[in-house]
Formats: sequence, C-alpha cells, structure tokens
Amino acid sequence: MIAADTSSLIAHLSGLEGEDVSILDHTLSDHLLVLPPLVLVELLSDPKLPGAVSELFKALPLLEISDGYWQRVGILRAKALSKNRKARLADSLIAQSCLDHNVPLITRDRDFRAFATFAGLKLLSL
Repeated sequence: MIAADTSSLIAHLSGLEGEDVSILDHTLSDHLLVLPPLVLVELLSDPKLPGAVSELFKALPLLEISDGYWQRVGILRAKALSKNRKARLADSLIAQSCLDHNVPLITRDRDFRAFATFAGLKLLSL
C-alpha cells in the first residue's frame, strides 16, 4: 500500500510531470494506491471535478481511522509546532493516517518533510 497526497493527485490529473507523478502511475497500475480520508475530502471538494473522476476517487480504498487517531494528530501537530515547523491541520491529519498504517506518502508538498524528520513519515518523491 502507498498513499498519495492531494498535491500529487492534482499534478497527475493536470498532466504535469515529476517523480511523484511517475511513482503515482506505477502505484495506480499495480493497484497499490490508498487514500488518507482527508485527501478524498480535499479532492471531492472541487466543484469543477468531473463526475467520472469523482467516482474513480470514491472507488479507491481509504486508510481507516483507528481509536486514538484524533489524539495522535494533536500530539503530532504539537511536536511540529514546538519545533517552529509549519504544521497545517490538513497535513497533520494526512501524515497521521500514513503513520498509523506505516504506509509511505507520495507528495510534492515540502511541508510534509517536518513529519518525516521528527515522526518518521516515509515520503516518496519531493
């Protein structure tokens, strides 16, 4: 299993190139892609998202939220903020989902590096 962030999925849909898009192509073709729940929310929040694309995203498996998730997200975000690192709430939620399931995250968003540095989040590309 490999998770993807919204930034890489949008780049893929937009026809952009990059290491993240290449990794995402292989992950999709090998049926290994899973979504953190918040990524699905972010994608479906686009009012211009074509219905067919929306249905494809809804068909992808989601990482489950386990007991204590919300507390772990708060602790993770507090650690980042205590180190004067940027820790947006959405990024914290996505990072914790991946950490809980020990799955790497495909992303082009450099803000996730903070979670890799002090929490062990595995990142693919950047």
